[in-house]
Amino acid sequence: MEVWVLYGDDIESTADLAHEIRRFIAEAAKVDDVTLKVYKPSQLDLLVTQESRDSILIDGNAVPLPDCVYPYYNHIDQSYFSLAIVRQLERLGVHVFNGAATIERVRDKLHAHQILAQSGIDTPDTMLAKFPVDIELVEKTIGFPVVVKTLNGALGIGVFLLESQSAFKDLMELVGETNPNLQLIFQKFVSVSKGRDLRLFVVNGEVIAAMERRAKDGGFKANYSSGASVHMFEPDQEAIDIAVKTAEALDIQVGGIDLLFKENGGYTICEANTFPGFKGLEQASGVNVPLRIFDAMRLALNEKKAKNDNVTSIAQ
Repeated sequence: MEVWVLYGDDIESTADLAHEIRRFIAEAAKVDDVTLKVYKPSQLDLLVTQESRDSILIDGNAVPLPDCVYPYYNHIDQSYFSLAIVRQLERLGVHVFNGAATIERVRDKLHAHQILAQSGIDTPDTMLAKFPVDIELVEKTIGFPVVVKTLNGALGIGVFLLESQSAFKDLMELVGETNPNLQLIFQKFVSVSKGRDLRLFVVNGEVIAAMERRAKDGGFKANYSSGASVHMFEPDQEAIDIAVKTAEALDIQVGGIDLLFKENGGYTICEANTFPGFKGLEQASGVNVPLRIFDAMRLALNEKKAKNDNVTSIAQ
């Protein structure tokens, strides 16, 4: 099984997700049936022809298609070109974890929350910013404190907790003067979960690992990349169900589903991620994440082969 991982940064650096790429490489070397190659999106060229459907250009040369591709883009990599690569590979018949439509759907936080709300999955009240911002409307519909997020942010970057109307007004005035085209959403603050959340890692509809994250020094954001501590967490059936339903609603094959604790028990969705880091998750849970993803890829290929064999048998 040949697997390509698409990743844009230096693998040996401290960049976002570089550790995870090294984990994929290390685990692939331990199994006989996985050949892993890591490519930067910039190495690929897109040439659309009717004739060539079994290869793609890398560094200017046509190479055979892999069996599976895992786009593992950080928030900087998610350009039109990077997503076009995923679309091209999908249309050439490569099994991609996750597809371009899923990546775009999840990247847009408002769109994702619209889908989840329509699916009956508990999410915090969310509003798209419109400048000039009607602060009275925000207070009436969302309330203060309020969470402000950039629409396409990741890893806790571009997320703020504004405790009061005056603090909110100051930030909105600054954004309105300097970058009025910045896409923001306002979200109801779940106070009981301040500085504390859950990450459930879902692969092909199954929760394979979970952890609790706790912010340091009473902070607001519980991202491991921001210094939060991680702790083993055995998810109950409610947490598992909401994570699996979220992945299904958003068509996520491999993803991190982040849950917030509700005041009277239960959970609400914080957000979903199609490029989840798992350094802290492996530390907290002891689960070998790359091997579980390779297992899912094998299963997908076996199911595809069985389906093709069945079609061939019927045709004969």
